Amino acid sequence: MAAYLIRRLWQMIPTLFGVVLLVFLLFKGFGGDPAEILGGLNATTAQIDAIRQQLGLSEPLYVQFGIFLKQIVTFDWGKSWATSESVSHLFATRLPATLTVMTPILILETLLAIPFAIFVAYVRGSLTDRAIMVATTVALSISFLVYVIVGQYVFAFQLGLFPVQGWSDSVLTNLRVYAPLPVLLAVAVSLAPQTRLYRTFFLDEIGHDYVRTARAKGMTERTILLKHVLRNAMIPILTNVAVSLPGIFVGSFLIEVFFSIPGLGRELLLAVNRSDYPVIQAFAIYTAVITMLVNLATDVLYTLVDPRVVLK
Repeated sequence: MAAYLIRRLWQMIPTLFGVVLLVFLLFKGFGGDPAEILGGLNATTAQIDAIRQQLGLSEPLYVQFGIFLKQIVTFDWGKSWATSESVSHLFATRLPATLTVMTPILILETLLAIPFAIFVAYVRGSLTDRAIMVATTVALSISFLVYVIVGQYVFAFQLGLFPVQGWSDSVLTNLRVYAPLPVLLAVAVSLAPQTRLYRTFFLDEIGHDYVRTARAKGMTERTILLKHVLRNAMIPILTNVAVSLPGIFVGSFLIEVFFSIPGLGRELLLAVNRSDYPVIQAFAIYTAVITMLVNLATDVLYTLVDPRVVLK
């Protein structure tokens, strides 16, 4: 296991280097001139040249790339162009709010979708199965914005169960007061596609020979599903969770905007609108690193859910 982890971490270096190089070239080729953006419309040519000199933009391209690599290694991305706040401090202060919303969404949608999918697989071919599939198809056809508008109107304005907006410095207060409504709506949106997908995983396992052997030995359908099918279907489920994790992270950005949550997603959208390149570059690199680490953790989890998987 240790040798596998070391080799995988070593293999991440060229992949991460390629991501860094791509991000650097994209911002250099298509991002516009940072000096002109910082200088504004009324800046003179001398002022723009001074800003370019200060940012090191007059240096050769390979020197600028070296500076970019140094920023990544030292976690020193400089300051935000829009707010003059340290980018590292910005990430440290905004990330907790994002995790407060994203973590419950990830946990709840996984824990709810699996039993729902098992139940649908158990009643496969029945009227209940067809009705649930129709309902999930309808749910998939509705925009997330509709869920937000209806959810805020019903649960916040009509019933008064949750506040529409707000945030505090207490994690417990946020989880109890401000996070439930956005988490509820996000889980409601994601539950339909996850249930359909996990149902497919379970039905695929039900068609294997070991299920027919278990039936021949007299095992009940419920025992087969919970003891054998679920365990064998956990590998594609874990793969789906790992693949969808960045999507959940990005999806939480929309939630932060709709509910005015001071998280990293809302800050990133503001950075895009302001052409705040240091913040955008830092987010792109951090997202790549997190994605690679999540994939590595998923590979390790494979060995826990299925002892037949050997990491080499």
